[in-house]
Order: sequence, then C-alpha cells, then structure tokens
Amino acid sequence: MTWRLIFICSIASLLLAGLAYPTLHAGGRGRHGTAPQSVVARQTIESRAQSALSLTDGTLKLAGLERQVTVLRDSWGVPHIYAQSQHDLFFAQGFVTAQDRLFQMELWKRVGQGRLAEIFGPGYLQRDINARRLAYRGPAAEDFASYADDARPILEAFTQGVNAEIARRSASGGPGLPLEFQLAGFAPEPWKPEDCLMRMAGFPVTRNAVTELLHAQLVTLLGAKKASALLGFDPPVELETFPQLNLSGLTPQLLRNLQGSDSSLTMPAPGTTAFALPEEDGSSKWASNNWVLSGKLTATGRPLLSNDPHRTVDKVPSLRYIVHLVAPGWDVIGATEPGTPGVQDGHNFRVAWGWTIFGMDQQDLYLETIHPGDAQRYKTENGFEQLQVRDSTFHVKGQADVSVQLKFTRHGPVLWEDPATHRALALRWVGAEPGTAGYMASLTLDRVKNWNEFEEAVKRWKLPTHNIVYADVDGNIGEHSVGMAPVRKNFTGTMPLPGTGGYEWSGWVPVAELPHQFNPEKGFVVTANQRMTAENFPYKVGFEWSEPYRANRITEVLAKAAHDGHKLTREDMEHLQGDVVSMPARELLALLAATAKDSNDASTQLLLRWDAAVDRDSAAAALYELWLLEIEQQMLHRLAPENTWKVLQARVPLTVILRHLQNPTEETFGPQPQAARNRLLLDALNSATAKLRSLQGNNSSAWAWGRLHTVTFHHPLELLEGAKPLFDVGPVPRPGDNYTINDAGYGGEHFDQVSGPSYREILDVGNWDDSVVANVPGESGQPGSAHYSDLLPYWDQTRYFPMLYSKSAVEKEAKNRLVLEPVAKP
Repeated sequence: MTWRLIFICSIASLLLAGLAYPTLHAGGRGRHGTAPQSVVARQTIESRAQSALSLTDGTLKLAGLERQVTVLRDSWGVPHIYAQSQHDLFFAQGFVTAQDRLFQMELWKRVGQGRLAEIFGPGYLQRDINARRLAYRGPAAEDFASYADDARPILEAFTQGVNAEIARRSASGGPGLPLEFQLAGFAPEPWKPEDCLMRMAGFPVTRNAVTELLHAQLVTLLGAKKASALLGFDPPVELETFPQLNLSGLTPQLLRNLQGSDSSLTMPAPGTTAFALPEEDGSSKWASNNWVLSGKLTATGRPLLSNDPHRTVDKVPSLRYIVHLVAPGWDVIGATEPGTPGVQDGHNFRVAWGWTIFGMDQQDLYLETIHPGDAQRYKTENGFEQLQVRDSTFHVKGQADVSVQLKFTRHGPVLWEDPATHRALALRWVGAEPGTAGYMASLTLDRVKNWNEFEEAVKRWKLPTHNIVYADVDGNIGEHSVGMAPVRKNFTGTMPLPGTGGYEWSGWVPVAELPHQFNPEKGFVVTANQRMTAENFPYKVGFEWSEPYRANRITEVLAKAAHDGHKLTREDMEHLQGDVVSMPARELLALLAATAKDSNDASTQLLLRWDAAVDRDSAAAALYELWLLEIEQQMLHRLAPENTWKVLQARVPLTVILRHLQNPTEETFGPQPQAARNRLLLDALNSATAKLRSLQGNNSSAWAWGRLHTVTFHHPLELLEGAKPLFDVGPVPRPGDNYTINDAGYGGEHFDQVSGPSYREILDVGNWDDSVVANVPGESGQPGSAHYSDLLPYWDQTRYFPMLYSKSAVEKEAKNRLVLEPVAKP
C-alpha cells in the first residue's frame, strides 16, 4: 500500500477520532482561573493571528545568503531545507525555525541570559539571578571547538538566519512582529552565536544538587541508614555523613528557582501584584525509551530503531522541532530544540540514532564556611580565600533595576547563603566546563557514517548524559551510554560536601569505560533510564535511576517475539511505543489475588479481571491509579515517622514499596506482618473505591481513567485577556501513567499529565522513506497556523506520519514551497 493511500486512511480515521477532540483549543477557566472572553474579542485576536502568520510560499530575498535555498514544507508542516552550501543551510535553518518558533526562541534565550524579569516582572527575578550564576565563563574558543570543528561558522550562519527573520519582521513597511510579541508588548533582540550555548537548560537533566539537599534533610530527620534504605539506591550505598557539617535548614526548596527552559514560563496578567511561580521539581520531569533491533529479528532483515524522548509535554509550542537539512556534506532529518542548529535525534543517509537520559550525576554541592568577620572570604584547606564577586544588574518590569552581587568559590557559583550560621552552598557542575551546552555535539553526530565515527563523535557528547542507540545501513546495531562524568575517588556525590578540602573531583571517567555494546548476541538493545552500569562498575557515577518497569516491559515484548520466532515490523514498534501495560500493576494484582481471590467485593473483582493495561476508557485503570496512591500513602506512614511524611511525599521509589509489600516484616507491619499487609491492601482499595465514587459516581460502568487523567498544553501568554482560547490546547483524555512505556506522568494533587513523549520516531534503517515520526502539538508555534496543533491527534492515539527523506518523496508531499534568494550585490 502506498504512503499516500495509507495516510488518506489515517487522516480519515483521525477525522472520525476528532469526535474525541471537540475543540483543540482551550476555553473556559484554566489552571490560573482566567475568565472566558466575548465572541467579538476572540474573533479579533484570531484575525490578528492570521494576519501575523509567516510566509511559507513564494520568494523572499534575504541579505546574508550566498545562493538560492528551497524550503519545502510537507503536509505536516515539517520543513525540508535544500541549500547549496553549509553556510546557506544553517542560515536557512535559523530563518525557518524563527518563522515557526521566534517567540519561544526569544523566551528560551532569555532563560539562559537571566532576563525574564524584564518582560515578565519580579516573579522571575530569582530565576534570572540563578541563570546568571550558572552562565558559562570559560574560554569561548574551546567551547565552540568541542562540539564540532566547524561549530562556530555553523552557529554564526544559524544566528544570521534568525536575525534575518527578526529584521524582516521589524522593518518599516514589513509584516510586523508575530502575534505573541504584539500581545506581550516587547520585541525580539538580535541573536549571537553564544546565545545557542546557554547552560541553564541543561541544569535539570544533569542531576543531583536538588536531591542532595533532600538527602541532607532526611539525614537530619532519620539518620543516614534509615534514609538510605527508604531511597532505594542502586547500587546500594549509605549516605555519607560529615560530622563537621551543619546540615540544618538544608531543603530542596532552596534551589526551587533553578529551572530549565521547559519549566513554566507564564506571563502574568496586567495589573497582577503578586505572581507566584508553580512549584516544580527541576530534576524529575524526564524519562525516555529507546530500543534498536538487529535485522535478524525484523521482517525486512533491516534494523529498526525506535525512540521517544520524554520531557515536559504540557506546554505549547512543542519542546521539539522536526527539520530536514540537505546540502553538500549534509542530509540529516529528525528533531531538534528551537534555538539550536542541526538535528539532535534522527538519521542521516547511513546512520540512525536515538537517546534516553543516562542519569549520571554531574553536580555536587559544597557547603562552604564563610569567615565570621568578613563575608567576602571562605575557608579552604589553606586558610580563608577571597570570594570572586561580579556585580550584575537586572531590569525588572514595572520596578527599578536591581543590582546583585554574584559570588563564586573555587567550586562554582554560590546558590544560597545563611549569614547567621556563616554557611553558603556552592555548586560544582559539568555545565561550567567547555563543550557542555546541551545536545550541541549533535553537529558532529549528524555526519557520522559508521560505528567507528560514531564512537569518536560521542566523545564530544558531554551534556546531558545519554544512552544513545545506533544502527546503520550495513546492518550493525549498538549503544553507548555517554556524558562527562567526574571521578569521585573517596565520596559518592549523594550528599553536600565539606568545602574545606579533601573531597574534590579527580578528572573525568573515560568515555571508552562507560557502558556500551556493539552487535549484541541477543539482537536488540533497550534503554529506558534504568541503571546501565554493571555490578562491578568502578566509578561512582550515580545511584538514582528511573524504576526499571518501562525497560522491563520493552524487553519482555522483544524477547518474547525473538523466542516465538515472530519477525518484528514497524507496526509492532508503533504498538510498543503506545503500550500502556503497567508492570507494577501486575505485581500488585498478584498480591491482591493471593489476598482476596475468593472475594465477592465488586472493586476487588474489577481489578482481578483487569489486564493491567492503563487505557483511558478503563474503569479498572481509574480504580487502580487511586488504589496505588492510597497504597503509597499508607506505606509511607508505616515506613517513616510522621515528621518526614511531607518531605517524603512521592519520594519513596515504588520499587522500595513493592519490596516491602512482597516481603512483609514485623519491623514494617507488626507481629503478624502478612495479615497486616493484606489488610493494608484491602483498606487502601476500599478508600480508593470511595474516592472514585465521589469523583465519578457510584456506577462503575461510567468510571474511566481518561475522565481523571487529561493533558492541556499551556502557552506562556495564556493569562493575557483573550489569549487562552486561541493559545492553549486541550484538555484531552489520556491513557498511561508514570510507569508505562507510553508514559503519561502526573503528580501532586491532580491527575493532569505533565510529562511524557515529546517526540516519537521509528526508523527503518536503509529504507528511510518508510520511517515514521510524531510531534506534539504541532510544528508551528504561531497560533492560527494550520500546524499549531494538527499533530495532537497523531501523538494522542500513537499514530504517525511519514518521515519523508528522499527528494522524490518530499516533492510528492510538499504543500508549501518557499524560495530564499540572496540580495543582489551592488
């Protein structure tokens, strides 16, 4: 069946499924309580949106181009850029990305610069201060050269292209700025190459300063042994204690304003006097899946590579941007993040790759001792030394400028000070090193042609740490877990360290010694943020990983197919990316069956008849999710004293809880542990049933997980008058939970999805036009564009569109043709 026929059928089914999407744009009251608007006001803003859309057909003349460039946008809004030189390729990428995502790019740039308070007001000042503390201050030439030998000219061309779109929009008689800038009341500023190398975005995915403070808090409340047991470190390790350190007052909240670009960026409504940013854990919203199959396991005899990186998804525009780049020396397609050149995740004409977060620990906090009589000096093993101090001025919307002294010790920026106890927290992290702007080493990876070149390229990949799966047209597959990891000889990195010496980094773990494999005998590789290091791994690179449930489920499905002789297809991979079978649900159902298999209780029987698939229309899934929350709450009360319950809420790994339930002891459950465990399971189920009845009524046939669990895509301007119905997308009922392959992470006091697959790709290696992809909610960040939210139904239903690669396939599906021409030289 041809692609066109396949996707005509798909579009028809999606149109029918559109009954589940009565409107893709949000109305009514949102999470911040904004009020509905009048029809006239909505029509006015919608017409303004239409008039501000970027030009995607025709011809534009741009100063800075050397030769003609053609941009073909396909039916799904993906730009395929054909240039005659590398310079023009990246100039055009910058220009085209700015056409679709300029407002998002400007916000992300300001996140890294520490300049959000200028446009959003004082609520963002502390985030700005922290961003400037974490800014890269090393040698620029070394930084550029680390990503690729030609990184500087690539970044220069890319930012020239961005600036060409800004200049065209801002020129007298030009089309004017995109709608977002008109409503927000500020204009974009020209880009520099360094603006693509901001470090702040990488902080949340480099671990573990935030959790070090949690560990310190728990040690003061419970002691090191008890705290370590509750946190389930892998490999097992006991939290270190340093008698000379005063840990009082250390909590994760001290670093709550260290956030990346995919955290909330919401502009307060005019006249707002007190605007509080939502509480967000800056290091928890990531997970991902990838796997690669040898041709000996597939129906075509070619490798299949699947990847779905997970990050924050409840934001619009999308975190990812799909692009195809073609020029001499370049033919690469896949996803990137707006504001960065190249492709981060995808394939070229010979090699495919995809990644998940490895999760190595790239951060350590040092508790510095400040001189009691001189706050500008701190203690080292050689006596007191002078703090480095940089004065920095912050413009704040609606207020006077604020001057702040940014302070630094030999370990890094000071993030917190307590004058009363003469203490300060300084951060040493990999982001201070050259070559650690996130994902930028993809500029080298984009051009590899074989495994040996891949192995050389990943030496440049320093941040974030990633498990990168590999496949090539010669039939090889492999994986390398990479990133810049410090050598910790005499400490684990799980606790704040004495700043006075004796606990310093001792170089870097060689990339060749990090986990990797090439053409494994079993014929496949799976990573899903689980621990990748061997039992005898000699380096202390991390002790906290994602629970292994997603990895175990993927492995189960692939291993069964191999055992049964079933040759896997791309369609099998599509189903697997959409899989919502819960492995922990299976374990809990087994305990329930042993406890109450003969029970006539309706809720018990509803769960025991359930297949553990967390489907959106499932009554059992809704009951299970509430049951799980009740179990976690009751187990927390048994495992820890009351004064730690708030601190440990949602912090005890599910693996630890299940281990205690499966092996009940008197220490946890009292003198009759198995009977007490059984009562806990049934009491939790009764409580869950009562809560679900209060939420969805007494009729269990009307219960559905998707009625509780939805996703809404929030725009930074949603609080402005008239903006929400046009800018926000959703809500949409969702399947899955925090532990399913089709991850739909939620937390806190609501069931709203906040994280999950931000992008999906399934790559048919060597037959590239049969590869498929999905993004959410759309390629364009411009409200009113046909491609603002058109991809949501694909993503939501785990459907795909073709990742067109050959020129003939692209030409056949091209819906828009934009020709960029150089301005004639005088």
